[in-house]
Amino acid sequence: MDLRMPDLNMVLLAGNLTNDPKYSETRNATPVVNFYMASNKRFKDRNGVVKEDVCFVGVVAWDNLAVSCRDNLLRGSSVLVTGELQSRKLYAEDGTTRNMVEIKAKKIQFLDAHREMVEVMEAER
Repeated sequence: MDLRMPDLNMVLLAGNLTNDPKYSETRNATPVVNFYMASNKRFKDRNGVVKEDVCFVGVVAWDNLAVSCRDNLLRGSSVLVTGELQSRKLYAEDGTTRNMVEIKAKKIQFLDAHREMVEVMEAER
């Protein structure tokens, strides 16, 4: 019997947008949006001093999810992204190429809208 590790490519990341989403459409009129998000991690160093480490990650969303991001997100918005890692090549005008790894979003939860809803509900009490 040949046992193999199952293939799994899944990412779950919470953070804030570092820029406004860049919306465009492909030649076939398929909506796409790109943005970067920062995910912060706070920790204490050996001396007990609180430090912060920031990870910047690119995100791409397609179709209805792209339109929803365009309509609801701005720089600084808090999001929870579920998706998969994908790599692609970027071609510069000078002929050089770069490899890029980003999250291809399957689901994006807008956390600011939830926070605003909770604040409104608490204010009504």
